[in-house]
Amino acid sequence: MKQDIRDLYKNEADNEAVKMSKGHELRFLQKLDIELPIKKEEKSKSLNTFMLFKVAASVVVVLGLSFGAIKFFQNEKVEIEPQEMVTTEIKSLGDVSPDFKRVEDYYLASINLELSKVHLTPENKELFDGYVARLKELNDEYKKLTVELNENGPNEATLDALIQNLKFRLKLVMRLKDKLKTFSDTVIEQKTL
Repeated sequence: MKQDIRDLYKNEADNEAVKMSKGHELRFLQKLDIELPIKKEEKSKSLNTFMLFKVAASVVVVLGLSFGAIKFFQNEKVEIEPQEMVTTEIKSLGDVSPDFKRVEDYYLASINLELSKVHLTPENKELFDGYVARLKELNDEYKKLTVELNENGPNEATLDALIQNLKFRLKLVMRLKDKLKTFSDTVIEQKTL
């Protein structure tokens, strides 16, 4: 016959005849101590180990907070006198700011990519050399502008001139590609005639 265990438990709890005898719990604990004794040394050793871990953790937290506070307050108290200031050299347009870095990287990558696509042949070498000479002049001018940027600091005129220089170089490379394509088309037409 099936019975719900919850009903059985309710019925047993109502029955007062089912009670533990006096001292049952105390006798159980005594038997437990006899079977599984905990030595006082082990008990105190485990307590001492636990206390040692607490102390060590507290020391680590205090040292970490102290180190962090020292670093934080040292950064705020740094004062540089004018004669101790070291001027950082600006090596290119990208050293001025992250935005100028992106602009410079874009133009230089585009210039290099387009130059890598140029197909050089003995027939178009003279045309190519003329454009490369002009690119070298623009590159030298870029270096002079960078020196000016270092000497005078960033100003609108110099920054604009640097960006214009990059634009001119990219346009020049694109023009070179167009001229080389036209030149190769003309050479192909002449060979077919």
